[in-house]
Amino acid sequence: HSKPTTRRLHFIGSSLSLVCLVLVVLTGDPRWLVAGLLCGYGFAWFAHFAFEKNRPATFRQPVYSFMGDWKMFWQILTGQIRF
Repeated sequence: HSKPTTRRLHFIGSSLSLVCLVLVVLTGDPRWLVAGLLCGYGFAWFAHFAFEKNRPATFRQPVYSFMGDWKMFWQILTGQIRF
């Protein structure tokens, strides 16, 4: 993620996914789970296609990509990577 906009969109999408996960637990409504997936992947994929001009790793290595997104989220949250 060489561009700050890509990292920001990943972070926003992951944050919204966490909000949706909390809403699944609080409401019991599984539609929030779908919304969480759409937020997380939607923001990340848009960032890759629009700003990085590449194909997201999700299509090649979905598990590795998922784990990497959350590692980057934590690194941004703790200030290890610039937001």
